[in-house]
Amino acid sequence: MPMHHPMPRAVLFDLDGTLADTAPDLAEAVNQLRVERGLAPTPYEQLRPVASAGARGLIGAAFGLKPEDENYEELRVAFLNNYAAALAVKSTLFNGVAALLQELFNSGLQWGIVTNKAARFTDLLVPQIGLQQAGCVISGDTTPHPKPHPEPLLEAARRLALAPQDCWYVGDDLRDIQAGQAAGMTTVAAAWGYCGNQEPATWSADAIAETPLQILEFIRQRPLETGRPRPI
Repeated sequence: MPMHHPMPRAVLFDLDGTLADTAPDLAEAVNQLRVERGLAPTPYEQLRPVASAGARGLIGAAFGLKPEDENYEELRVAFLNNYAAALAVKSTLFNGVAALLQELFNSGLQWGIVTNKAARFTDLLVPQIGLQQAGCVISGDTTPHPKPHPEPLLEAARRLALAPQDCWYVGDDLRDIQAGQAAGMTTVAAAWGYCGNQEPATWSADAIAETPLQILEFIRQRPLETGRPRPI
């Protein structure tokens, strides 16, 4: 990781595909629509990579429709209603996330969530999967602009009373890295996530983490002015 990036005072995270493996419940919600229409379920392997893109990604993969297409809006509403009714059945934190968040807390670092998921889902999901200790939760409709716009990240920094440059942002989608860069934050690509069938190495993130706990290694590697490693 480049040496000029400061030790964070907070680490902000995307939710779907970064902190939480929510793809199983999202896939179930869209496949319900297919089964109701007499269609075979779309294989999970095709749905998982696009789960971070929400309704647009899942309806695109399951039905081959774009938001401007006829019938898309009807499917979107039905999909979201299905999801709201069963959004924490199979969703869990990724392996290592709970330990990472506990270690950040133990080290005196704040952490928060910045997601494009609408608050009607985020507010239900976060407490059910063990993320209720977040210092802030910014949903896709908390500010007028979702990611890749920087405003949700800037709002998170304001709520934590920190400058954006004191925050790192971790996400599993190109738009997460774009938003973090636009906000002036250090960016970390979550290679364990869904990644939208893309290669995180092409995103120009400041670092790529293969596992959640690798983020602790990056933090511990931040140099002091003397060049000695800074203890976490």
